[in-house]
Amino acid sequence: MSYVVYLAATALFLSGVLLFRRPRNPLTLSTCVAIILGATVFVCSAPLTLAAVNDLTGIPNFGAPLTYGMLTAYSCSLLILLINWRGGPRERVRRMVLRSMAAYGLLVVAIVVLFALADASTERLRDLDTYYANTPYMREMILLYLLGHTAATVAMCTVCVKWASEVTGLLRTGLWLIVLGGALDVTGFQLTKYTAVVARWCGHDLDALSTSVAPPMASLAALLCSAGFVLPRLLPSLSAHWRGLGDYRRLTPLWSLVRYVSTAPKPPTSWWDLPQARLQWREVSIHDALLALAPYFDDQVRERAHQAALRAGLVGGAARVAAEAAMLTDAARRAAAREAPFDEPSTYRLHATQVSGTGELVELARALHRSPTAVPAGTVNAPESEEPHVA
Repeated sequence: MSYVVYLAATALFLSGVLLFRRPRNPLTLSTCVAIILGATVFVCSAPLTLAAVNDLTGIPNFGAPLTYGMLTAYSCSLLILLINWRGGPRERVRRMVLRSMAAYGLLVVAIVVLFALADASTERLRDLDTYYANTPYMREMILLYLLGHTAATVAMCTVCVKWASEVTGLLRTGLWLIVLGGALDVTGFQLTKYTAVVARWCGHDLDALSTSVAPPMASLAALLCSAGFVLPRLLPSLSAHWRGLGDYRRLTPLWSLVRYVSTAPKPPTSWWDLPQARLQWREVSIHDALLALAPYFDDQVRERAHQAALRAGLVGGAARVAAEAAMLTDAARRAAAREAPFDEPSTYRLHATQVSGTGELVELARALHRSPTAVPAGTVNAPESEEPHVA
């Protein structure tokens, strides 16, 4: 059981690390804190951790108030995350955050005080809730942490359901994942805990609900909630980097043709550079090379290629791009042969240099890929600029 809990904690922790990019942003910070607290709860609740904490402190069951206190802090962090996510006037957000922290801070203090007053001398690593369900002060402590977690979960689900009807897209998907995780937490973890504890009060034994059913349900619920919080914030960025990686690779034919003309500064060589940063550097370098090749542009080559493209069935932009690719290839050949540029350079400007983004550059690279022309590498009389190796 400990290893399953540790696996869930690791998954939560990794999702928090992936999201931790701008710690000064309240929403990002509160999201990461909530996820990392959730991971900490799982680590603390594992029997191996509980035994280690008890041995380290020399106090039987000291791991119980530690775990319940962390769970209470996690519940509070969920409310704070929702407050920051929903936004509003800064003073109102700040006031609601402070109220939540005060309420759950008092709850943590109450849990610690009740444990200190209770007689819990027998160490229980798996069934503490049910074993001490009838013990004075321990009974109240157990009920108190469950009620605090229930209040936070119900409030979270209520807000998310209401908010989901007002938004669309990834945000709505994330909210419904949070609702699903919260519902699973209430039914799979909290309800089973309540049932097992009440059964003990009534003289029955339903401990299996608390020891075997509740922990895996809590793990799954936390993972769903974390996915709901992370998805709307992380997926757009990941999608952008994925598209950037695709464009970076699709620009390879064009970059291979002009790379030895570019005099753009060398980029950082760190292996962890994100695809968007690599794409931006390649785009700047290509534009630099195209500017250097402009004096070699031959309008006659372009016009002949344009007519040939029209005869081949290409129309509009496709014919234009094919003609530009032919002119660019000819210019690179001239530069590679160290020929002198034209006395009266062409006034034509590539369409890709007049629009923003990499879309037109990618189209030009595709045209070069369809009809590649070999240009001797490294023979252009210009400083060579190397880019970092990409595996």
